[in-house]
Amino acid sequence: MHEMSLAESVLEIIENSAAQHGCTKIHSVWLEIGQLAGVEVEAMRFCFDAVTRGSIAEGAQLEIIETPGMGRCLNCGKSIHLNERYDLCPECEMPVEVTGGTEMRVKELEMT
Repeated sequence: MHEMSLAESVLEIIENSAAQHGCTKIHSVWLEIGQLAGVEVEAMRFCFDAVTRGSIAEGAQLEIIETPGMGRCLNCGKSIHLNERYDLCPECEMPVEVTGGTEMRVKELEMT
């Protein structure tokens, strides 16, 4: 389950940000996860709860914002929403270049 290592990385980002701002408690974390990022949202929630135990983020509310997969047809240039990385263009049935929805980032923190 790679979500565990992702959650550990998120905690590291959170702790670094809190240290930079002189904060000692994280109340909420907004995590943006693209539909094509290969991250199982419920597994991420579980892992986040596990890795934050005993940290400044213990008990923090995890808000996950799912962003859509996006692509551009290599043939007709149309921008489309993608459900899977290898979806074909609905207009011309040609391959699509992925242009968005593969990212995962800490978007916002609420801390004191």
